[in-house]
Amino acid sequence: MYIVVGLGNPGDKYEKTRHNVGFNVIDLLAKEYSIDVSKLKHKALIGEGRVGTEKVILVKPMTYMNLSGESVVDICNYYNVDLENVIVIYDDIDLDVGKIRIRKKGSGGTHNGMRSIIKCLGSNEFPRVRVGISKPKNGQDLADFVLSRFAKEDEKALHESFENAVAAVDCAIRQDLDLAMNRYNVK
Repeated sequence: MYIVVGLGNPGDKYEKTRHNVGFNVIDLLAKEYSIDVSKLKHKALIGEGRVGTEKVILVKPMTYMNLSGESVVDICNYYNVDLENVIVIYDDIDLDVGKIRIRKKGSGGTHNGMRSIIKCLGSNEFPRVRVGISKPKNGQDLADFVLSRFAKEDEKALHESFENAVAAVDCAIRQDLDLAMNRYNVK
């Protein structure tokens, strides 16, 4: 079984913001696999389905970003899933728009959602797909930046990164995480 978590903030005011790219990728995965992600459970919207022979739970925590770990740990405990089968998708300011990077483990860096998950799980040993949102301009507040929307000229690259994130998650589930990393990590 796999649990695929996309990070974001609930509510209309946060839709299409940089911080919600994890939700966007979950929405595309849900469409790809015909999974309805609308059941409110474990402080999240979840949907259950299959990818190939694997059972998959798609998750959009409704706790707001800074408390994402509360939802993720509840789901992991309930389903008793190995952390290597928990894939978290989130925004990354250290990657340009249009780029993704897959990692087997790592720190939360400056990302409060990832910090929350690592703290609640007591481990950073789980795969993640980082979706590039670029860095704020000089002097721009980080919180304001991640809660801003993308420029029109970024839409094509952004959509490509979403498609690559979906393909990478699919590859990791159906085949192998190392293969997904080799195929989709930016050079």
